[in-house]
Amino acid sequence: MPGIAHGRTVVVTGAGRGLGRAHALAFAAEGADVVVNDLGVTLDGREGASPAADVVAEIEALGGRAVAHGGDIATEEGAAGLITAALDAFGRLDTLVNNAGFLRDRMLVNLDGDDWDAVMRVHLKGHFLTMRHAAAHWRAQVKAGRPVAARIVNTSSGAGLLGSVGQGNYSAAKAGILGLTFVAAAEFAGYGVQVNAIAPEARTRMTEGTIDAALPEPGDVSPLVVWLGSDASEGVTGRVFEVEGGRITVMEGWRPGPTADRGARWTPAEAGEATRKLLAAAVPPQPVYGAR
Repeated sequence: MPGIAHGRTVVVTGAGRGLGRAHALAFAAEGADVVVNDLGVTLDGREGASPAADVVAEIEALGGRAVAHGGDIATEEGAAGLITAALDAFGRLDTLVNNAGFLRDRMLVNLDGDDWDAVMRVHLKGHFLTMRHAAAHWRAQVKAGRPVAARIVNTSSGAGLLGSVGQGNYSAAKAGILGLTFVAAAEFAGYGVQVNAIAPEARTRMTEGTIDAALPEPGDVSPLVVWLGSDASEGVTGRVFEVEGGRITVMEGWRPGPTADRGARWTPAEAGEATRKLLAAAVPPQPVYGAR
């Protein structure tokens, strides 16, 4: 019986290891053709060997079809080449899974501009460029009268939802991905594209030594990603899902809480008094990861 991704071509960035590799294998197991993107860098983004070809070999050994792409998706050339690789190899593009990233952890007072820029570049710009090039293809398809049922799955983090001590750059980039997801979901809807985001918790090289070693396996996250990337998720867009092991949570973001409106300008003292009362009635925020 065909899997739920049968007939789809799926691109996964950062698919050489960890979550990306698990997603690529899971999509292939459900019948998708897969483009395995991986630049091949160390945990902090330095130059290294790409394992993309190894993942392609794994997929092919299981009877699937896959190709490797080693371009830098945070560049115009790399992002455009990623979309071209899918079209050249399989003649179509149906799903984009943005997963690539690395860490440059420092406390804010020790974080230099290069480490800030590097993390913003791979996470936030990397998501933006691949989405833009993929959406341009899908828009052209729609204008040519061809039906589109495309999917984008972006990767945020608990750090993007709550913040994480020692990860100011990473937290800001992952929070930015959430805002980008909401905008893309609204703007791409007319092209037949659904855009969602996940905030996964799993044991990967990015979490080793920083988070409890009892975290679930990367493959535990992939079933939801495959479903979101398939036709079966019709009608689901602009949502954020926290995923850990067998737990899936629909995250409900910024919503209006207690409000006071006097219909005129406050004095500073009055504004402060009103705000104290509002805070007393509000739900306390969840703590930042790592906060004491």
